Amino acid sequence: MPTLLETLRRLDSGPRGLTETQAEERLDRFGANTLPMQRDPSWPRLLVRGLRDPFTAVLLCLGLVSATVTSWGTACVILLLVAVSCVLRATGEHRADRSMAALRDLVATTATVLRRPGEEASPRAREIPVAELVPGDVIRLGPGDVVPADVRLLRAQGLTVHQAPLTGESAPAAKDAADTVRAAGGGDFDRPQLSFQGSSIASGSGTAVVLATGARTRFAAAHGALAARRQAGAFDRSVHGISWILIRFMLLTPPLVLMVNAALRERGPETLPFAVAVAVGLTPEMLPVIVTTCLARGAAQLARGHGVIVKRLPALHDLGAVDVLCLDKTGTLTQDRPTVHRALDPYGRDDPAVLRWAAVNAWWTLQLVDLPAPDALDDALLDVADEDDPAAYEGVTAIPFDAVRRLATAVVRTPGAPLGTHTLVVKGAVEAVLDRCTATDEERARLLALAAVHADDGLRVLAVATAERVSRIRDFTPADERGLTFRGFVTLRDALAPTAAAALEVLADRGVTVRILTGDHPGTAVRACRDLGITVPEDGVLTADRIDGLTEPELVEAAARTVVFARCAPEHKVRIAAALRAGGHTVGYLGDGVNDLPALRAADVGIAPRDAVPVARESADVVLAEKDLTAIGHAVAAGRHAGGNIAAYLRITLSSNLGNVIAMLGAGLLLPFLPMLPAQVLAQNLCFDAAQLAFAYDRPHPRVLRRPTVLRPRDLLRFITGFGALNAVADLATFGVLALALRGPDALDDEAVFHSGWFSENLLTQAAVMLLLRAGRHRTQGRLPGPIGWAAAALTAVGLLLPLSPPGALLGLTALPPLYYLLLAAVLGLYAAGLPAVGARDARLVADLEKQA
Repeated sequence: MPTLLETLRRLDSGPRGLTETQAEERLDRFGANTLPMQRDPSWPRLLVRGLRDPFTAVLLCLGLVSATVTSWGTACVILLLVAVSCVLRATGEHRADRSMAALRDLVATTATVLRRPGEEASPRAREIPVAELVPGDVIRLGPGDVVPADVRLLRAQGLTVHQAPLTGESAPAAKDAADTVRAAGGGDFDRPQLSFQGSSIASGSGTAVVLATGARTRFAAAHGALAARRQAGAFDRSVHGISWILIRFMLLTPPLVLMVNAALRERGPETLPFAVAVAVGLTPEMLPVIVTTCLARGAAQLARGHGVIVKRLPALHDLGAVDVLCLDKTGTLTQDRPTVHRALDPYGRDDPAVLRWAAVNAWWTLQLVDLPAPDALDDALLDVADEDDPAAYEGVTAIPFDAVRRLATAVVRTPGAPLGTHTLVVKGAVEAVLDRCTATDEERARLLALAAVHADDGLRVLAVATAERVSRIRDFTPADERGLTFRGFVTLRDALAPTAAAALEVLADRGVTVRILTGDHPGTAVRACRDLGITVPEDGVLTADRIDGLTEPELVEAAARTVVFARCAPEHKVRIAAALRAGGHTVGYLGDGVNDLPALRAADVGIAPRDAVPVARESADVVLAEKDLTAIGHAVAAGRHAGGNIAAYLRITLSSNLGNVIAMLGAGLLLPFLPMLPAQVLAQNLCFDAAQLAFAYDRPHPRVLRRPTVLRPRDLLRFITGFGALNAVADLATFGVLALALRGPDALDDEAVFHSGWFSENLLTQAAVMLLLRAGRHRTQGRLPGPIGWAAAALTAVGLLLPLSPPGALLGLTALPPLYYLLLAAVLGLYAAGLPAVGARDARLVADLEKQA
């Protein structure tokens, strides 16, 4: 790595900063210090994007075919449904884009820079927009500041930096400007002289020279991953599979109808509109509208009630299907701060005196070095210490923490100590403190082993030592940190997030398991899991070095039993997410840093909190108001409600439609006329479609929340085949009623009677299907009729009254004799009894029904 002097020469800069003229010239040359943000798509583009939905595309094709055969009524209705679906989806996504634009305005946009009016002028500190920073600028950093560019430190005083957004490490990294410092790992993030855009100052202060801005920063390199093509999520895969099943049926149905009528009844081209109507009847026309309405309503409720922004509507369904949630430990399961666990003497016994000495060090270091705020470890010590303990000592001077020594020293006058003596109180890394103690090699090895035991248990360990020195006028220096007496250890653990335990319990009840992907030490992650009640088996921990040695099939097998993945780099997180998906899981990933970006895009649904780095927030599918598992629980519930309604609609609609198509094909073999006129098929579809809108407003049974809602095309096909066959049997039974029970002019030779009887029976059986299959085996007792109940009642009324009305006469329908309604009631009673019988015949189909409902 170049030295500081070499770096400044390369940048043509110095500790006094750039002149205003130099800064303007470099801004023209290098451009603004901004990241390329995704442009929000326009309304027309959002509308057109809605046509990429497979079901919408199928409907559009059917509408065009209907128009080609001059079936204008069918074409108009279909094209109207397509337009409504696209508008609803575009509206929901446009609302999410506006919410994201508002979030971008919350990001801090200024930095403190040293600039000179001219070559000979003194530098002046002033605030400028981050976008105006250029390479060579000298900036000041203090606690809470976000590092605005990639920088090289010029000076640092007690400086520690949160690099979790970049590396995943929860503990702040110590930084130092010295050229002599070298990190053992050799990586840029491990170099104390460097800090990168997106990290933040935890404690201390410093000045730094800007190395890179804009597109040349590490942020920009990660931002390029946004251009990568995203893999299809669970919802997209399911819709694609179901779409192809329907497309095959629809492509097969019209030729089959035409061939049957041409071969057996010598009816050819005149049956083409009827054949198209049959194909339309098989299609769940309302699916795009119902899917979009369900998802848009769920997304709107989440935004209003819980501050959760769903940027991509299908992601809400994917949330309902999630059965594995991957997340980091820090900020989610734990807070981004430590808390004191125990204070131990050199033999591992509890000793409050050790905590008192540590608090004295923390207090007087803060006071005498004039740090703006204590770092996280000192803050934890002062939180639990008696307030009177540090105040009983009189501070003399302090030597702040730095990355080379890895310790901090406070010099104090101890109450009751002989006059003319001072006490050095030293606190820091165990190895650094022991190197300065008067301990034998054997004793040092024992103490290191004791510290290692606690570190392996997931605790952070600080060592505390003291020494007596003769008072003097000259300053104390690091050279005085020798001949120390070892006092003991202070162990700290991550403070648990207050809502984490309850949220994890809710997720577990809903069938969602958690995987921890962290850059931390495995012991730290396991400790947090244990404190929160997450069971980690003996083989449930996998570190990055072991992941590197696994093939993809081996990783799939290992990921199924692993709970904690530790020391993970971004490439490991991507492999883990892909392995879980390859194992059949629907994966959600919660991340907030640049290091999480590839995994956010590799998961089925990427989740980021509002305060995530901008590049992660832009890439996520769902944005949370806070990094809180409780919000994810609400989002999963909303996704399962929407997914349950969509699955119920598909099962009921496709079962009924398939039964009707089978019956129509059978009727074509038996009847000398078309089993139903195209206008009647269209009217029947319109009635059923209107009733099906109730699915978008239904509230599913609470059992829906217990399992992921996954649309499995093969299971759905088996289900609709069984219940569709039952629907066809009911239709054929209606044929028998019309043929055997009705004589004379009301027999099958009367087309109007047949059309009217079948029209009524179809709507009544569809109403029965809506009620019976929606309720399932676990009917809710004592509930008022919901949207489905009212819709089924309205459908029944239309089926009974429309043939008697003037509009029915326009459709070619006629009144039926009272005897028919009595016989129809008997057929429907047998049909209602047969629905649970078919379900009991195949218990696995019923189990799949409940999983998807």
